[in-house]
Amino acid sequence: MWQVKMKMATEVRWLCYAALFFITTYEVSGNVPLRRFEYKYSFKPPYLAQRDGSVPFWEYGGNAIASAENVRIAPSLRSQKGAIWTKMKTNFDWWEVDIIFRVTGRGRIGADGLAFWYTESKGAYDGPVFGSSDKWVGLGIFFDSFDNDNKHNNPYIMAVVNDGTQEFDHPNDGTTQLLAGCLRDFRNKPFPTRAKIEYYQNTLTVLFLSGMTNNEQDFEVCLRAENVVLPKYGHFGVSAATGGLADDHDVLHFLTTSLHPPGQAPIPPGSLHVSDEEQRKLSQEYADYQRKLEQQKEEYHREHPEAARKDKDSEFEEWFESDNQRELRQIFTGQSQMFEMMRELNRKLDEVVGRQERTLSLLSSVQAGVAPPGGAGQAPGQPVLVDTIRRHEVELVLSNTNAILNAARDIKTLTQEVHARSDSILQNQARQPTAQVQSVGYDMASLVSEMRDGLNTVKRDVAAASQRLGGGNGSPGGCPPRTTCLSTTYFLVFGALQVAIIVGYSLWKDNREAQAKKFY
Repeated sequence: MWQVKMKMATEVRWLCYAALFFITTYEVSGNVPLRRFEYKYSFKPPYLAQRDGSVPFWEYGGNAIASAENVRIAPSLRSQKGAIWTKMKTNFDWWEVDIIFRVTGRGRIGADGLAFWYTESKGAYDGPVFGSSDKWVGLGIFFDSFDNDNKHNNPYIMAVVNDGTQEFDHPNDGTTQLLAGCLRDFRNKPFPTRAKIEYYQNTLTVLFLSGMTNNEQDFEVCLRAENVVLPKYGHFGVSAATGGLADDHDVLHFLTTSLHPPGQAPIPPGSLHVSDEEQRKLSQEYADYQRKLEQQKEEYHREHPEAARKDKDSEFEEWFESDNQRELRQIFTGQSQMFEMMRELNRKLDEVVGRQERTLSLLSSVQAGVAPPGGAGQAPGQPVLVDTIRRHEVELVLSNTNAILNAARDIKTLTQEVHARSDSILQNQARQPTAQVQSVGYDMASLVSEMRDGLNTVKRDVAAASQRLGGGNGSPGGCPPRTTCLSTTYFLVFGALQVAIIVGYSLWKDNREAQAKKFY
């Protein structure tokens, strides 16, 4: 009887556990919202921006730049502002946004920061609050990287809700208006940082991934606030700004998911009822479009016959890899790996051979260095250990010897060149009248002395001529009879010509000596 009671008690206990587990599972699963990805409120690479630079379903302006991989909201230049906003308002009440971004700069601190927006209307692209408008209506989550209040509490993440009447408190970094926040560093991380912002049933939750690891499960709770009332429908946006300091503010992903309570999920687009008339119109439009497309293809092929392909099925062959190409690539990869392994084995074999040669040399030196019996300071019959030269030491000696030989060869060449130039200089000096190379100052002194001697000779000749003219048989002051008299004009002309010849010869001589010095 006692055993039967224990068995019944055990069964009742297990039934209670099962009922509790069922109730807990039902409550948890019943409160889990239904999720739906909203592509019209999202962007992500690749091909984030189109060829014309536009982002589908989004508008950006200011200094923002969109590329195929990310959207640079504000570049790392001073006083830059930019923003990107959704074109359409949301059509769902609750949402979750996953943002992947990078804030990088060369400075130890950066400025000003990046902001996430959910507002009733789109903001400006060059506004005063992180690149957007002030007095907004809705939510702003700020990733503030500059410490305006000098309290050493930046970088900081904060959430601020505004009803359109308050101005952002820049001097205090918005600390007087924040709803909640956390101190997290998001600049210059090895991996992109990530923020997951959830607004569900008037509860705001912000999860943050610091970017120190690449694990998507390392989220930590940054802030959580309840009883948060936001506009029912609004625009999503991201803005950024720089000041005296500057960072690159890049947004890589912006993924939006709508959250719906159980039982209130929207009707999927595929389940909408379409009348037969509308379906027929759509089919006719599709057929017309296909026909026009085929006509345009044929016209293009007629106008560009060289671009037409012989086999239309092979149009995209170049984008795929055939079996032969794959096999050849695998063979090439395998041979490359084998070549690398053989080279590594060859290197290790050379190392082993070198060690073996060193060991053999040590053994031979030990066998050849046995000391005679009775040697001073050595036990009889004990071998003398003689250290031999190593391979690297031999290579070092050979390299030093080659360097010495090259240096001696260079010295010999330089000596021969100096000897040849000395012989040339001596030969040139021997050809000079004075058998030496004189300096320019000495040449000028000799030139002046020669000119002085010439002028003295001219004076003496003039004095002798005047005496002959004064003491002649003719009339006083005239010419002697039957004698041709030289006029003063001819005399001065000949004297000036003589002086010019002497000066020209001296200058020519100096110029030639200077050229000889420059050459040697």
